[in-house]
Amino acid sequence: MDLPTTTRNGRRRGGALVLAVLLAVLLVGISELGYQRATRQLGELVLMGQSRLELARVVRRVADAESSQRGYLLTARPEYLAPYQDARADVERGLARLADLQQRRSDDADAAANTADLRTLAGHTRTKLSEMNEVLGMFELGRREAAQELMLTGIGRDEMVSIRTVSDRMLARENARVEAGLQLVFTSLSGNRVGIAVVTLCSLLLVALVLRQRLQAELQRQAQQQAIRAERDRLEVEVQHRTAELTSLARHLETAREDERARLARDLHDELGALLTAAKLDVARLRPGLQQEAPALLPRVEHLVQTLNSGIALKRRIIEDLRPSSLDNLGLLPALEILCSEFAERLQVRLVTTLAPVALSPSADLTAFRLVQESLSNIAKHAQARTVTVTVAAQDGQAAITVGDDGVGFDPARLALGSHGLVGMRYRVQAEGGQLHIDTAPGAGTRVQALLPLAPG
Repeated sequence: MDLPTTTRNGRRRGGALVLAVLLAVLLVGISELGYQRATRQLGELVLMGQSRLELARVVRRVADAESSQRGYLLTARPEYLAPYQDARADVERGLARLADLQQRRSDDADAAANTADLRTLAGHTRTKLSEMNEVLGMFELGRREAAQELMLTGIGRDEMVSIRTVSDRMLARENARVEAGLQLVFTSLSGNRVGIAVVTLCSLLLVALVLRQRLQAELQRQAQQQAIRAERDRLEVEVQHRTAELTSLARHLETAREDERARLARDLHDELGALLTAAKLDVARLRPGLQQEAPALLPRVEHLVQTLNSGIALKRRIIEDLRPSSLDNLGLLPALEILCSEFAERLQVRLVTTLAPVALSPSADLTAFRLVQESLSNIAKHAQARTVTVTVAAQDGQAAITVGDDGVGFDPARLALGSHGLVGMRYRVQAEGGQLHIDTAPGAGTRVQALLPLAPG
């Protein structure tokens, strides 16, 4: 994915996040506003309901006081006075509670009218209670006719009618206020509902937008991964092709080098060997004559013979290094025995061999021999080992050729770029279809193992 597309997608995701936060804040604000309005209105409705109940209670308690008074006047029984006294006290408390409730209703638009009606109601109520109290006082003093005349004047009835008129007017006003408050609550709830629905719809649209962007990002990611996989597959094919080319080239170079070594070995054996042998024969023919004519030259002749013998031995060793004749004539195991014994004798180290017969192709035999030869050469140069082991064995359908030592070892990760010996070994083993494993660490010795396929049949 290119940089502009990434930046654009990042900006989209950032904008979606900001919009989501704004919608959440808006939703909380709408909910909180609706809650505050509904709570405030419900509080007012509660106060209105308490006012209505208290107003009805005052009117009822006045009626209870009048009923108790009349019962006492008719029967003269004292038990009728207790409800009268309770009703009078309850009426005073009710009027006080009505006044308190009126003061607590801060947003009452009809506060002035309610205050005036409450004052009027309190006046009529107290007048009614005073009239009843006066009648009872006359009755108890034995002035029953005067009490009856006072009752027949209709003052108490008029006051009661006024109390009911004022209370009905106040109740009607309270009912209207309750109805308006309920309508406001319903309106607030409806608005809150609509606002939440709108915000929810916007949230759903935002979720759909985010899901769409995620889907697009996922499709882009899949396309990018597919392109990466295609490029990786192409690179793997290219690497396999290059590896096959390098393996083929390594096989060709090793074959060419072995052919050149074989040619040099033949030339040294045929030409240089013939020259050295002829020179040795000439010296042998000269020796009898020199013994008679120049005996003083005999030491020089002996020295010349020794030099020729050393040259012939050097020629043989060079030929064996170039192309081991023991491998061609005797096979892999005897050639390795000879190579290991010469190495142990030359370096004076303890060398342990465990060689089991394995069936390898001629090229694989040569690869195994060169592997052991190169490993022993590296041990002689760098390992400082006291004990060396060489093992040839069959392992899981393959021939395992292992060379180990107890030397200083090395760090494979810090192998010098110019160390072509191990690289050449690895390519040579891979050219035969095998695998090369090197286990080593500083101070822990080195173990080189090659797994070569056995010859078919």
